[in-house]
Amino acid sequence: MRHRRPSARFRRKVWLDGNDKCDTILDYINSHNLKLEWILDTHPHADHFSAAGYLKAKTGVPTAIGGRVKQVQRIWQRIYNFSDLPCDGSQWDRLFCDGETFNIGELEARVTHSPGHTLASISYVIGDAAFIHDTLFMPDSGSARADFPGGSAADLWQSIQDILSLPGETRLFTGHDYRPGGRQALWESSVAEQKEKNQHVAGQSRSAFIRLREARDRALPMPRLMLHALQVNIRGGELPQVEENGLRYLKIPLNALPHRRISDELDGSLQQFLRAIASGSLIGCTLGPIG
Repeated sequence: MRHRRPSARFRRKVWLDGNDKCDTILDYINSHNLKLEWILDTHPHADHFSAAGYLKAKTGVPTAIGGRVKQVQRIWQRIYNFSDLPCDGSQWDRLFCDGETFNIGELEARVTHSPGHTLASISYVIGDAAFIHDTLFMPDSGSARADFPGGSAADLWQSIQDILSLPGETRLFTGHDYRPGGRQALWESSVAEQKEKNQHVAGQSRSAFIRLREARDRALPMPRLMLHALQVNIRGGELPQVEENGLRYLKIPLNALPHRRISDELDGSLQQFLRAIASGSLIGCTLGPIG
């Protein structure tokens, strides 16, 4: 079965309008008489809404993530001014430590701490495969960005070296594929292939990689859904509580990330409205409803 990252679908108007990708995966599991044992996060994602909460509600299966998610929660608690957010990782059923093992049926899975893209990033090594999230992409796409709050190009380099220390035949399943040149989507490579062909890593020194990664990150826009999604994803995929009018709201902090332009995140008439109310200080607004 193709490695897929379940996410809740989002439209820019703004509302959440479905979990069809998740239901497709669940239908596959049921139709093939498979048993879902874990809902595993690799890190709190910045480019889509996590469907972990939805999947748990549908199945009752436990959720898990790396224990350093607590540090990520504290970072974003300050940015969103969420005074009531528990920053103890309690939104997940299990918090993994580096080197910890657990079972998926008869398979043993090992957790490896893989920071760089985020503080909390982990990889899962299972049999002859490793699920390496946003560290290495396909060789012609290089590596993941490392400029989010808590990110580090130096840490990402070390995480990549740890991944490349696995046996050469280890299958690597990456988190994204941006299909350079419009080629067919790919999601699997090997340690040997990455060592030989990855355009950000092959033949590079640590210092050269850090320079390359940091220069590239300075030129990248902020993900469109970053400020929308992280407030949900640091809660384990749970949406904000319903307010007294029966609606849920997303909270968007303005000027919270001064190295990114707000126009990278929001567009159209909403941009004009925000420019009209924003001064040089941090201002918060709600963008909603979403449910």
